[in-house]
Amino acid sequence: MARAWVCAAAAGLLLALLFFHSRLCRSPVLGTVAFYVSWWTETPLYHLDANWPKQPEYFTGQTFCVAVDAYNGLVYVAQRGENIPKVLVFSEDGYFLRSWNDTVEMPHGIFVVNSPYDQSIWITDIGTDSGSYGHSVKKYSPYGNLVQILGTAGQKGSSLNPLQFDNPAELYVEDSGELYIVDGDGGLNNRLLKLSQDLMVLWLHGENGTGLAQFNIPHSVTVDSAGRVWVADRGNKRIQVFDKDTGEWLGMWSKCFTEDAPYSVRLTPDEKFLIVAQMNINKLSFLVLPPKGNIGDCRVVHTIQLADEVSPHLMDVDRKTGALYVAEIGAQLPTLKGSKLAWWKEHSTGSQDTWVLIPAL
Repeated sequence: MARAWVCAAAAGLLLALLFFHSRLCRSPVLGTVAFYVSWWTETPLYHLDANWPKQPEYFTGQTFCVAVDAYNGLVYVAQRGENIPKVLVFSEDGYFLRSWNDTVEMPHGIFVVNSPYDQSIWITDIGTDSGSYGHSVKKYSPYGNLVQILGTAGQKGSSLNPLQFDNPAELYVEDSGELYIVDGDGGLNNRLLKLSQDLMVLWLHGENGTGLAQFNIPHSVTVDSAGRVWVADRGNKRIQVFDKDTGEWLGMWSKCFTEDAPYSVRLTPDEKFLIVAQMNINKLSFLVLPPKGNIGDCRVVHTIQLADEVSPHLMDVDRKTGALYVAEIGAQLPTLKGSKLAWWKEHSTGSQDTWVLIPAL
């Protein structure tokens, strides 16, 4: 006990000295210390909701992606497998509502649009060798009715007129109807396209390589309120950032991904953090989102270590509640696991593959 009091007094004295030093010498040291002290005493960002979904038996395939309709309280999950429903719809409480399957072959990414002008579900479909709906980006009604197909369904290609895709990975749709598509999950293409509401190509970056604005498997995309497009450049183990209006390259982050590539990128509702899923090390990382202007270097301030071999692939965030949904293609029967860093635990029965992480209160 005496030793603890001595340590506490020494720490207090150190902070006091730093304070006076910063006052007299205008040193930035105190601000840095204060940041780290406040971070490690902060309430955990997330804990796992082990009761979601209520009926995990509906997960009969390999879960690849998830999208949240925050305004209607719905969660759409896309899975792969033979003779199974490809899209499952749950309430935000985890109750199964419905499923649909028609015209979906091999889903990769999914996105929900819910604006005053449009309520729709978009799916990137990499297809099968013998299928007639793959290599396309498809728009559905919330009940699974096919509304529109982008690309030449069933035929891969790189053409812009007519528009073609090869293994399109994911997309982001703004309320204005403008689309951002990352095309090239290991196929012919390695490109980022922006389409107008009437589906005209506004700009693109489309070269395979390691240089600026080049890609090697662009895998995930999101857009922030500052007008920046964030792309997970998986094969190059980096995130690249572009101006959404002009397509101008703004910067990249790579030093935070030496251990594993970024697979999925999403923003917290307050846009303080960029959340990154790293599939091969089963980790979610929270990176500080810089203000508009210089991208700077990446900085990880929080991580969540998932169970071994669950392989988080793509994820989405509820823009109202902040809940984070993670589609894990490797999860079968995760065991009980606790993490002191995030103060959350993981438990599952059956074969559920999608976790919901609720913001800690």
